[in-house]
Amino acid sequence: MQKLEKLIDGFNLIEGPIWKPELGLVFSDAVDGGVYALSPGGQLSNVFKHRKGIGGIVSCGSKGLIVSGRNVALKLLDGSKTLVLINQNESEEVMGFNDMTTDTLGRIYAGSLGPSGTAAQPGPAVGKLFLIDNDATVREVASGIRLSNGLALSADGFTLYHSDSLRGRIFKYSVMSDGSLGHKTLFAKMRRGGPDGLAVAVDGTVWVALAGGYGVSVFDSTGSEVDFIEISEPFCTSLCFGDVDRKTLYIVSGSEGTASSTAGSIYRLRLEVAGALVHDAAIDPG
Repeated sequence: MQKLEKLIDGFNLIEGPIWKPELGLVFSDAVDGGVYALSPGGQLSNVFKHRKGIGGIVSCGSKGLIVSGRNVALKLLDGSKTLVLINQNESEEVMGFNDMTTDTLGRIYAGSLGPSGTAAQPGPAVGKLFLIDNDATVREVASGIRLSNGLALSADGFTLYHSDSLRGRIFKYSVMSDGSLGHKTLFAKMRRGGPDGLAVAVDGTVWVALAGGYGVSVFDSTGSEVDFIEISEPFCTSLCFGDVDRKTLYIVSGSEGTASSTAGSIYRLRLEVAGALVHDAAIDPG
């Protein structure tokens, strides 16, 4: 493991990082709005303007990006079309959507947000996980979540890891061939901060951003913490593996807990292990 390097700061709340080869590191500012790309050479560009509240981003190949927020929507990169895949539904306490990931067939798992409350005064556990199939049909595959956050599949695609931030725990589900989720078990309980975004490496380790925990915890496949990577900001929000070999870890943060509203930063760390492949969504925008 090499030295941690800060690449850029000046954002409010960075979320949803993914590696998209033709753009570089793609991410959102969930508070101030917009989706951005940081090229391998360090050039920053704006991909989509205005939209706020994006907690998750999924690549849809050369077509565009799928983003969360008040809904889950596929936005073409040329700006010509937006296709809403799931909308908020206040009658069912689905107030919006947060982190997302894809399976080996390009289907999308998306976590919903409800009136979750706080760790001291938790609201009802009304968060859900939805599966968006390749024909854009949607079905609920899990429920009873306090605050849905990071989602990632194991390298073989048979296990889904999921952060429930207000419970301070990561759970794992067995994944069925039709995308439905089987038995849910506790994977790990956080000792510092709350689990936010997460990613999985090919060796089975699970890398977890710690909101309020000043960094990233690394867990082995049994759920035991084996390493910790410290950053300057307390509010570490998410992370992803990137570059051609997927051996660069990109870590992002927000401004919460600092004296500035522009302390959100991006860090880079070269590793010996590669991240598991995250597949593009297979939805056709038509």
